[in-house]
Amino acid sequence: MSTSTVPSPRFRISRYRRLAWWGSGLACLLSVVGLALCWLNPSIGAPLRPGLDFTGGTQIQLERQCGEACSSLTSAEISTTLLKLTLPEADGQRPPSLSTAGVQVLDQGRSLMLRLPDLNPDQASAVVAAVQQTVGPLNPAATSVNTIGPTLGDQLLKGSLISLLVSFAAIAVYISFRYDRLFAALALLCLAHDVLITCGVFAWLGILAGIEVDSLFAVSLITVAGYSVTDTVVVFDRIREQKTVLRELPLSEQVDVAVDATLTRSLYTSLTTLLPLVALIFFGGSTLFWFAVALTIGIAVGSWSSIGIAPTLLPLLARR
Repeated sequence: MSTSTVPSPRFRISRYRRLAWWGSGLACLLSVVGLALCWLNPSIGAPLRPGLDFTGGTQIQLERQCGEACSSLTSAEISTTLLKLTLPEADGQRPPSLSTAGVQVLDQGRSLMLRLPDLNPDQASAVVAAVQQTVGPLNPAATSVNTIGPTLGDQLLKGSLISLLVSFAAIAVYISFRYDRLFAALALLCLAHDVLITCGVFAWLGILAGIEVDSLFAVSLITVAGYSVTDTVVVFDRIREQKTVLRELPLSEQVDVAVDATLTRSLYTSLTTLLPLVALIFFGGSTLFWFAVALTIGIAVGSWSSIGIAPTLLPLLARR
């Protein structure tokens, strides 16, 4: 192909490569700091604040009957009530302490989420009764009590970690066979970049807002990893095509042409994927809220890395 017929890209990603690298580098650094602070926090002791699925315990969700507007309520009031409560003994054993209970006030004071040590049915009923005396009438139909033993929580944690490692290893094998070593390394770098930033956001949320991760979060990481690789593969396929068609151009210009050709498709694909996730965030309820948030963050970061990170690093590393 002659230079006169070479397509002129409307958007040249190579012009903004340093800005892209600095932005991603800063996001990764903040993520690592957040994970480290979580690990060093005595009340967490892990890179992410583990939820009930992993630690075991009892979770009680309550809904107040207070008409259109509920009176103001703070988590400190509920915590004080729980500290004053004396739980009934179970089989002669000393009842667990509620000093470490986690309390979340949701829906502008209409709903409550209590995260407690492992309680038996009588102890859980005592907690509900004590809270009702403080906050007023509760909706019995909306009251839910979920208990996960520490053994099951440990199994869920191990199962989630194994699932993540197996999925990442399978992706690494697939990419290694599909592309040459450099392409495979960059695709895996983007995967690590996307997962790290998603985890980093939740590490900071765990420190600042007490947000916990559960088994659904592990599912979201696997989904983000698959999306990240798929988006990067599309761009790499186009780059590989341009290397054959535009041999006379430098690799950086071939990358610009390839990214420009896939930019619209990538943005449209990401947008159509994010729309239902945004709907889940606003209308999916508390159960799926943080799952949708994790997917939204991961897919947004994955779209960015497939456009701004992997292609721009290719010319730099190919010269070495």
